[in-house]
Amino acid sequence: MFDAATTKHIEIVARELSLAFKQVANTAKLIAEGATVPFISRYRKELTGSLDEVVISAIRERLAKLEELAKRKETVLSTIEEQGKLTDELRHRIEECFDPVELEDIYLPYKPKRRTRATIAKERGLEPLAEILMKQKESNVAAVAQKFITDEVPTVEAALEGARDIIAERISENERARNIVRNHFHRYAIIRSKVVKGKEEEGAKFSDYFAWEEPVKKCASHRFMAMRRGQAEGFLRVSITPPDDPVLDDLSQAFVTGDCEAADQVDYAIEDSYKRLIEPSIENEFTSELKEKADEEAIMVFSENLRQLLLSPPLGQKSVLGIDPGYKTGCKVVCLDALGNLLHNETIYPHPPQSETGKAMSKISSLVDSYKIEAIAIGNGTASRETEALVKRIRFNRDVRVFVVSEDGASIYSASPTAREEFPQYDVTVRGAISIGRRLMDPLAELVKIDPKSIGVGQYQHDVDQGRLKQGLDSVVESCVNHVGVNLNTASKHLLMYVSGLGPQLAKNIVDFRTENGEFSSRAQLKKVPRLGEKAFEQCAGFLRIADATNPLDNSAVHPESYHVVESMAKDLNCTVAELLKDEELQSKIEIKRYITETVGLPTLKDIVAELAKPGRDPRQGIRVFEFAEGIFSMEDLVPGMVVPGIVTNITNFGAFVDIGVKQDGLVHISQMADRFVSNPADVVKLHQHVTVKVLEVDIPRKRIQLSMKGI
Repeated sequence: MFDAATTKHIEIVARELSLAFKQVANTAKLIAEGATVPFISRYRKELTGSLDEVVISAIRERLAKLEELAKRKETVLSTIEEQGKLTDELRHRIEECFDPVELEDIYLPYKPKRRTRATIAKERGLEPLAEILMKQKESNVAAVAQKFITDEVPTVEAALEGARDIIAERISENERARNIVRNHFHRYAIIRSKVVKGKEEEGAKFSDYFAWEEPVKKCASHRFMAMRRGQAEGFLRVSITPPDDPVLDDLSQAFVTGDCEAADQVDYAIEDSYKRLIEPSIENEFTSELKEKADEEAIMVFSENLRQLLLSPPLGQKSVLGIDPGYKTGCKVVCLDALGNLLHNETIYPHPPQSETGKAMSKISSLVDSYKIEAIAIGNGTASRETEALVKRIRFNRDVRVFVVSEDGASIYSASPTAREEFPQYDVTVRGAISIGRRLMDPLAELVKIDPKSIGVGQYQHDVDQGRLKQGLDSVVESCVNHVGVNLNTASKHLLMYVSGLGPQLAKNIVDFRTENGEFSSRAQLKKVPRLGEKAFEQCAGFLRIADATNPLDNSAVHPESYHVVESMAKDLNCTVAELLKDEELQSKIEIKRYITETVGLPTLKDIVAELAKPGRDPRQGIRVFEFAEGIFSMEDLVPGMVVPGIVTNITNFGAFVDIGVKQDGLVHISQMADRFVSNPADVVKLHQHVTVKVLEVDIPRKRIQLSMKGI
């Protein structure tokens, strides 16, 4: 099934992840055939042994890295072979190497390099002198060096210096030497940051790191990222090195074997090799390694926050009035129907300088009546609290719930090609208000249209590897969309493109087909969509829902390939599929083991039975109204010791940010999150969680609020 190299890769991944070879092999085969992670996780449990999305993604990523390494090995082998230096032993060692760092160490002596001090020394005929010194048996090195004096090497010292350059380069390319230095970096490296002279005032936001020093082992990823940002912006100088003397002692012990003048020359070369060549190289390698780990942590934090945000409780299909608040430019008001279609928009001016409070209240009340509004969504930006207070003073003739909605990224969306395509006739302010209203109805459906980096839930998201970040966040969006399921007849192109097996073009084709032919009445109709073949249908069908479909299973997570199983169950119970879906008593009579076949096992059958009990039900929780403390609108209203309600807006490795209604989120540091040790803020709070916090400190000039959740 697999070639020898791929089989080896599968064995490595199985060992690393503590999985059976068969689990990894089957997963690899499915991925190679074009199956998506959500599809494999949900509908191929028999093949994978019920692996979840996290493990399947880990298998995919590790196999991809091993494939990259295999390509690198091909380059290394061909380069060494071209030099005529590829022995059978060296080939075997390279082919059996699966550590990228070790591979580069093996390759280093053969790697084409620019002209160095060592190559110049070799050109001047000093390599034989270096060989003599390396043997460490000569007690009169000056006499030996005298023989190598030429026009290009005019003195004994010049000859010795050139020979030392050759020795230094050899040592820098020696695996043992590099591993000695690596060991010291891993165990004893210290990260130091200093302010660039004259940049103290301009770089004040990095003042915590103007004279910072700590062991790398204790340096939290967010501090490392902060120092890196300060360095990138030109305010800090950052270094990562272990103490010199212990490293030089270990290198000398490894390479100085004699007790003579030649040995002293080797010792001098070792110090030069370390400080000029090995230390900078390993520092770069070590910094890259730390950056990769910090990126991984930051992407993991961002991904989890994004997952929670996308799976925020939806209001559902209700008529909504959306308000994008403002002072001078007024509040943009839109009325949306239950499907999110724009029915009406206008601007009101309840706040200074116009202060048309009564007129604005009357207008909102009138719109609520005219469009049978069931909920009001108010953006949480400028004038949000004042607008919320105004709305709550209105006595409506119907039950209307009022919600404050995060508007992070709304301005990005409103100016995007996506928004222009949806609402070409309206300006950015109207589009922003529409986005706020729709976010309340279905956060997932609306937020997929916005670049996740603009949603405001990350940690140093602009500093991490952007390719890895995009891949990680796209995976989260795909996972969330498929976890919830998508209404085939109402979903936008932007939501459909994240459905397993689709993508932008097929999503567009589905919407175009729906526009031309009307709503889908069955999943089978998807096969009529241009370019949507059998493979794409297999991947997407189970995640698409059709309310009021001819076949009730089309509104469930049961895959069409398993419809015959449900039909057999219904037949055995003398009822229809529709009756089986509605009757818990009938469902309880299903003898699940009767339906096991070669292709349908117990995991799939259990999923089917579970889905029969809740066909098409949204897995997200119901939404709750949140209210800020009365009378607190700005930082100036805060006093240390106050206890106020808040809502979690962002979670990082060092704590959680909480909106307490003053236009500036406060920080609950990890040390203030609970009356116990907390290693991960995500263990204590979730995004959009309603919390009660105590104000510890208010720093108005720096716009910082310190909060605590202890003892509350």
